[in-house]
Amino acid sequence: MLAPGSRVDAFVDVTAPPGANVKILLHDGRQSRTIGSLIVSAGPPARAAPLPPPPPLPSNGLPSQLDLRNALRADLTLNGPDWTVIANLAASPQPAFSARAGRIVVLALTNRAEVATVFRLHGHHFRLLDRLDDGWKPFWLDTLAIEPGQTQRIAFAAEHAGHWLIESVATDWAAPRFVRWYAVD
Repeated sequence: MLAPGSRVDAFVDVTAPPGANVKILLHDGRQSRTIGSLIVSAGPPARAAPLPPPPPLPSNGLPSQLDLRNALRADLTLNGPDWTVIANLAASPQPAFSARAGRIVVLALTNRAEVATVFRLHGHHFRLLDRLDDGWKPFWLDTLAIEPGQTQRIAFAAEHAGHWLIESVATDWAAPRFVRWYAVD
């Protein structure tokens, strides 16, 4: 499931018959919706067989493993009293959390709102931890949608020193965008 503001890269090799209309579906957590389609040319195929799987992409420089045993752990209730609108961020002197550069951080993100809330971490990419704490999803994120009443856990390597923004906004179009910041020393 993609949160608003998320993105995904995809490679598509269509093997449908000439003239076919292939729908591209997106599942929003409840149902599938058509978000596009591919219309296959009526001409001869570009090749007789599908392409072989591509080789793995080069490393993105992010760690393949995160050792969670000594991770800094912090609980964040989204849109709680410590969050502010961006215009008032300067009046927020305390970071949501602070980590030494190179430290692994695990955040427990709780959504107590009655609608889904989108969380965005600036400056770093994170892994979504499995609910049973037995691993993580095999992809990197910077944005995550959290359903009402749910808690999601994420982990990242705090590699980039500085003060970084975190955002939280309900999926209601008129909802304010709340912010906090975190520090990596």
